[in-house]
Amino acid sequence: MVLPAYSSLRELQEAVVGCDRCPRLRQYCAGVAEERKPAYRNQKYWGRPVPGHGDPDARLLVVGLAPGAHGANRTGRLFTGDESSQWLATALFLHRFANQPNSDHAGDGLRLRNAYISNAVRCAPPENKPQAAEVAACRPYLEAEIELLTRLQVVLTLGRLAFETTAGVLGGAGLVFRHGAVYLLPGRPTLVASYHPSQQNTRTGLLTPSMWMEIFALVRRELDPGQTSAVRLAPGTDSGIMET
Repeated sequence: MVLPAYSSLRELQEAVVGCDRCPRLRQYCAGVAEERKPAYRNQKYWGRPVPGHGDPDARLLVVGLAPGAHGANRTGRLFTGDESSQWLATALFLHRFANQPNSDHAGDGLRLRNAYISNAVRCAPPENKPQAAEVAACRPYLEAEIELLTRLQVVLTLGRLAFETTAGVLGGAGLVFRHGAVYLLPGRPTLVASYHPSQQNTRTGLLTPSMWMEIFALVRRELDPGQTSAVRLAPGTDSGIMET
């Protein structure tokens, strides 16, 4: 699916908000916004596709799976208003990519520094499981973001679907997802893989706070000058080398 070229991130963001390419997802988002979660029954939900956000001069792009039904689909800003959002905001703050350690709502004052946040899919999917055609329909938005973020050096992907989608965009189709893996791709940003900070992963211990912080320490090292190794695993993960 080919989308028109965009002259700016703002133009791209507006196009995402107005997207209606996936009727199933649009219907689901609108339904969640109408029904609402009891804890948020007095709030007006966003209920539309959620665009990326952050610093236009970002050196780091973080790519997640999709908006949370009662997180970004409610607040209108990716990784905002749920538990996963707090994990990400805290890590970004501690590693100097954000001005505060919380991401509660769209007007909370959060500002990203040298970082931009996006998703493989821009609408909240039922059971957090987008269909292959829906992922393909959203992929051109990610392609456009990567081209418009002209200072980009590292892409951190959260979860297997985000990793595989982004790897395909960067010309690394077929690369193996493994938490802590780092791939150098010729002429493209460095690709880093992490488990997603979803409740399913964090509450079961698949992703621990120390593992999560190690990923961001790894990312920060990748952005520092003089780092030349091709593939590494973050400390605390299974050892191994993957050829690119």
